[in-house]
Amino acid sequence: MSGYLAVFVVVLIFVVIFQIAKASEYVSILKGEKKSREQSNRINGFLMIVFLVLGLIGVWWCHDLLEGRMLGESASVQGDGIDQLIRVTFIITMVVFVITQILLFWFAFKYQEKEGKTAFYFPHNNKLEVIWTVIPAIVLTVLVAFGIRHWLRITSEAPKDAMVVEVTGKQFNWIVRYPGKDGQLGRKNFRNVNNEDNPVGQDWTDNLNQDDVISPDLHVVVGKNVKLIIGSRDVVHDVGLPHFRLKMDAVPGIPTTLWFTPKFTTAEMKKRTGNPDFVYELSCDQMCGSGHYSMKANIIVETQEEYDKWLAAQPTQYAQAHPAATPGAAPAAKDSTATAAVPADSASVKVAQAETAAKH
Repeated sequence: MSGYLAVFVVVLIFVVIFQIAKASEYVSILKGEKKSREQSNRINGFLMIVFLVLGLIGVWWCHDLLEGRMLGESASVQGDGIDQLIRVTFIITMVVFVITQILLFWFAFKYQEKEGKTAFYFPHNNKLEVIWTVIPAIVLTVLVAFGIRHWLRITSEAPKDAMVVEVTGKQFNWIVRYPGKDGQLGRKNFRNVNNEDNPVGQDWTDNLNQDDVISPDLHVVVGKNVKLIIGSRDVVHDVGLPHFRLKMDAVPGIPTTLWFTPKFTTAEMKKRTGNPDFVYELSCDQMCGSGHYSMKANIIVETQEEYDKWLAAQPTQYAQAHPAATPGAAPAAKDSTATAAVPADSASVKVAQAETAAKH
């Protein structure tokens, strides 16, 4: 019922506006075209000033109301510099916006049509054109240069002590792979991809794969450099890390990388935000299909001790793919982005490698 009432009110408002416009048209006919135009100019000029004042007040009010809810504090060291660049850009654009809007509406009021006053024809001025071309070009060049500096920083080679994590996108979830005790990720081949026990196409003949772990969530250590190796199994996805001010495309067949340093654990952010349900989010920032809305994962930032304890409790993907060669291993689940088993010992690894070689 309230919906019908709202529609009725909107229609009624349009009818009233239409009738007022028709009445004004009849009045202008009675007064004469010239007097009617002069009166309309005065009214419109006054409304320009009113709109300018109310508009600037609205801009200030919205900024004051929403300033603390736009981005929040950056959760990465690299994000601090990006936030600073955003603030500088906002300040510059705000100054330009205020100046141009004041001039625009003030000129519309001051130079309205008046008796005995004619417009001055001003077709060209080289000096003015150079000024309003060169100054914006210089400012934009400086901003772009700082932007490129931050971009090259996060996409450059990560520090040698950085932990390495692989993030692979597929319709419609993320697959996160971690190296085991050796600290290195094993080889992959897209021909080996199997949704049941090999979601990223690991090459089981590579010994480095035997202790790699796969998880649906991204676990990283606070205060430690993290290098992400990003890829895709199907279409172009995009690793979006809004809390860390980072994003990078996930492209099929072309690995991309970025690195960052988390500043706060998830537990600390819950306290800082006052939200006990706070979680860092890994989202897909590229429209990737009908299930795009559901393509997200949790990011858990924790201490080194917590991370080591979590990683030690995870089953290796090798054990999931070779349950028969692993004593006591549980059968592999259908979706191996999160499965459970126990690690394989060195003897069973050799047996599995021999079986694989015989098959090929």
